[in-house]
Amino acid sequence: MLTPVTDPGVLLHLLARGATAEELTRPLAAARAGGAGPDEVGALAEVTRVALEVHRTLEQHRTREVELTALFDTAGDLAALRDLDSVLRAITHRAKALLHTDVTYLSLNDEAAGDTFMRVTDGSVSAAFQQLRLGMGEGLGGLVAQTARPYATGDYQRDPRFRHTRTIDGAVAEEDLHAILGVPLRLGSKVIGVLFAADRATRAFTPREVALLSSLADHAAIAIDGARLLEETRRALAELGVASRAVQESSDALRRAEDAHDRLTAIVLRGGDVAEVAAAIGALLGGGTLVHDADGTELARAGAPPLPPPAEAVAASRSGGRAVLRGDAWVCAVLAGPEVLGSITLTGRRGLDDADRRLFERAAMVTALLLLLRRSVAETEDRIRGELLGDLLSPAADPAGLAVRARRLGVDLARPHALFVLHSDAAPRPRLLAAAAHHARERRGLAGIHHDHAVLLTPSASPGADAPALAAALGRAVGGPVTVGAAGAGPGPAELPRAHAEALRCLSTLRALGRAGDGSTLADLGFLGVLLGERPDLARYVETTLGPLLEYDARRGSELVHTLRVWFATGMSQSRAKDALHVHVNTVVQRLERIGRLLGPDWQSPDRALELQLALRVHRVAAVDPAPTLTE
Repeated sequence: MLTPVTDPGVLLHLLARGATAEELTRPLAAARAGGAGPDEVGALAEVTRVALEVHRTLEQHRTREVELTALFDTAGDLAALRDLDSVLRAITHRAKALLHTDVTYLSLNDEAAGDTFMRVTDGSVSAAFQQLRLGMGEGLGGLVAQTARPYATGDYQRDPRFRHTRTIDGAVAEEDLHAILGVPLRLGSKVIGVLFAADRATRAFTPREVALLSSLADHAAIAIDGARLLEETRRALAELGVASRAVQESSDALRRAEDAHDRLTAIVLRGGDVAEVAAAIGALLGGGTLVHDADGTELARAGAPPLPPPAEAVAASRSGGRAVLRGDAWVCAVLAGPEVLGSITLTGRRGLDDADRRLFERAAMVTALLLLLRRSVAETEDRIRGELLGDLLSPAADPAGLAVRARRLGVDLARPHALFVLHSDAAPRPRLLAAAAHHARERRGLAGIHHDHAVLLTPSASPGADAPALAAALGRAVGGPVTVGAAGAGPGPAELPRAHAEALRCLSTLRALGRAGDGSTLADLGFLGVLLGERPDLARYVETTLGPLLEYDARRGSELVHTLRVWFATGMSQSRAKDALHVHVNTVVQRLERIGRLLGPDWQSPDRALELQLALRVHRVAAVDPAPTLTE
């Protein structure tokens, strides 16, 4: 009987109220200290391990949610600001809060002087640092401003990649900075400045932090540009004393862009999907919209026919940082810093003024936020599914616990499943696994890496038919041949380790036979599959090889199977076969023609003839059919 100390339900209550990892381990420690039995301690230890895993996953989700929420809040805050100084201070303050660094600062390019100068800082204590100017290509910031690419260093003073100068090194040393990350502030192809995050201790910036600061920099560049435009408008109004029609139109366009940005951001914040964003963009700009991922797969479409994304236009938009016109459609790359997440295509609006073009580009930024969020969720789910698949293929796993975990992920192990082991010499393993994971999500299955191979588990009652279709589908997805070894497994997780071993043997056999890009089960490999199978099914082999002849003989009372056996036994000679059968040679010819129509035109090929002779021998030894007669 479970005591309050050993009751696993305690851990569920702790998880529900957001307990720490230390609190989750206390029931197990209490059970051990209280003298609980080995079975109870073992069960509680397993539940504790799962609870800690769930706790870690939830913490990662919370962290990502906090970052995305902060990024969304930043977009809203920046859109609401009108004063350039307020915008710059808001940018550096929010960057410091998002990346949790000691210092953040922002430099703007001086086109006349040909350098970049420190404009605003947050957390800085050195006057020399706050007044620093960097020539193009000097130091980390000058290199970012010159190349328009992000750079990061764990210890700037000792990093030989940068052109060190006495002025820059002195100011950095006076501020006592070591780890520095800088990303460009870009408007189209033009770099207007650099956004930095720095720590006074050595550390490595992660790709996630680089992408996060780059996304903030993209929003910041638009906000800076908007603030600059507003300041220029105010100066023009002060000098002229009257608002011209052009200024009014520009102001209306800015407000429209801000309203559109708020509308698109609201869709993301309330949990909308890519289809809603595509529909909103089309409604705002009066055209049709298509959204594709980085591989060119259509994610959403509104008011437009299906069109593939033009790769050249996506590349031009990525390099230039602006939407580009190709034919009758506008194309804008969806970027997260330097990474291409996909593209947006706008049809039916060949003529876009600058304001609408900027609105279209802002829509691409909002789409990037949505795709980043979706990818984060998918990566977490794929990792959890991969870990479950690894446990399912482990012979020592707990079947009951695995079934429960599978149900939580929407996988019904009570149904028959097929286990597929994948290999491709043309595609790297991560790309093959990503294609398999996409297939698993569509089929409510699991995908992961097990024993250095990509493995896919999906519901299936016919693995032999599914294997070649899967090989073809994955081959198209990765752009190269994919070989698939398959095996079926009955309901429940118990048979999955055996099915994995059988599918792995089938994959090795296919590769040894030179059948790259094909998919099969051992049962479908003929007698070779029977020999390699763990539980040979001779009756099925005979039925698969001789089935049409056996069915014809049973239905017509003919002797095609016996005729074929005698024909092989007499060296495939029609004259000797007719003597052994005591029939006319024309009868032998007619029977062989009938056999050919039933078995197919290649039945006399060497490989097929060997399979037929082996099946005939097994058929005779196993007495599958009654003894034949020699009379017509």
